[in-house]
Amino acid sequence: MSAGPDSPGHRDRRADARRNYDHILATAAVVLAEQGVQASLRDVARRADVGLGTLYRHFPTREALLETLLRQGFERLVELAGRLSETHPPEQALTRWLHELAAGASVYRGLPTSLVATLQDPTSALFASCSALQNAGAGLVENAQQAGAVRADITGPDVFALVGAVASMAEHAAFRGRTALLLDVVIDGLKKPAGG
Repeated sequence: MSAGPDSPGHRDRRADARRNYDHILATAAVVLAEQGVQASLRDVARRADVGLGTLYRHFPTREALLETLLRQGFERLVELAGRLSETHPPEQALTRWLHELAAGASVYRGLPTSLVATLQDPTSALFASCSALQNAGAGLVENAQQAGAVRADITGPDVFALVGAVASMAEHAAFRGRTALLLDVVIDGLKKPAGG
């Protein structure tokens, strides 16, 4: 007689699979932060102390692994946009959120370029999570525009492109400690001109 889905042995295997999944994700986040989005999946498996087959069972492609990691970060940023829009004035909500977005985009070398590319590619596995993130950001931009704090001629995609450019500067040693300042300069440029 085989163990059914509710048998103790089956539940233990499911719990073990979930622990492996979570451990692989946590390890992959560290490896990708160190090596960039092109890090070897073999290295991820080795560092997670799991077989390559186990990694591929959970994440059949690099894009699947990256999408899962990014989706977690994107979901956090979408939730943050909602909280900030409820608890802060529109300009302050947008500014704080853009700093969080840039920090998240800077975590993985190569991410800003790939993020911008997937925003426009409906065939990408990342499109849905990127779209939710883009919509959250666009909502903050629109709120700030309605409050008269941000230029009316700027769009959500414009802001994402600017933040992506600033975040990509973190890949260069000369700018690593200056990205927050550079983002503040960009944010100042988004503000509605005095008397305009």
